[in-house]
Amino acid sequence: MKANFKMIRQDLDAVVKRDPATRSKFEAAVCASGFHAIVFHRFNHWLWQLDFKFTARVLSQVARFLTGIEIHPGARIGKGFFIDHGMGVVIGETCEIGDNVTMYHDVTLGGTTVFGPDGKVTAKRHPTIGNNVIIGSGSQVLGPIKIGDNAKIGSNAIVTKDVAPNTTVVGMAAHRVAELNGRRKKGRQPFAAYGIVPDAKDPVEAKMEELTRALEVLREEVKQLKEKS
Repeated sequence: MKANFKMIRQDLDAVVKRDPATRSKFEAAVCASGFHAIVFHRFNHWLWQLDFKFTARVLSQVARFLTGIEIHPGARIGKGFFIDHGMGVVIGETCEIGDNVTMYHDVTLGGTTVFGPDGKVTAKRHPTIGNNVIIGSGSQVLGPIKIGDNAKIGSNAIVTKDVAPNTTVVGMAAHRVAELNGRRKKGRQPFAAYGIVPDAKDPVEAKMEELTRALEVLREEVKQLKEKS
């Protein structure tokens, strides 16, 4: 619990450092809903680790009602965490968030339905966020993916694949995908959280891969023709 108090002080420092509208620690402590949410979470996560899981869940819902920010008590969050504005943020149970991460309002760190070899849902369903990551407002980061250190996710981006360290990603264009193995045992389809189907094949990505392979073949043929001439 002592470590939690130290992290709370670092969270408070993060608000003052990264929010130009906040002029003092006192103002941050009184007015910053993101700070209030992380204080609740530090305590709720402590209860979760002590196996008071139901109590932690109830208190997390109280925090959600008071702050508009929903953080599952099972989520693991590093020091210096800052949620600016905050309203509408959702952080799922198996999320792991590194140090000095900044998030804006309406961000979802959501879990997708991922099946193991035995057909059961795997334990890790939510993203792992590295250190010093910035996640813009309205972004959806979905599934057990990894966001590397110092990465930046632009506002309203939809991220379902790993992001390399020191990388900026943007974009949210939607297009139809083809579902593979859509029907499972007994003809039933599994529930797809956030509408993400893990075995869906992206036709645009497949076409780009096909064009890339064809281009490599053409390059090789041109190279051989030059060598013969």
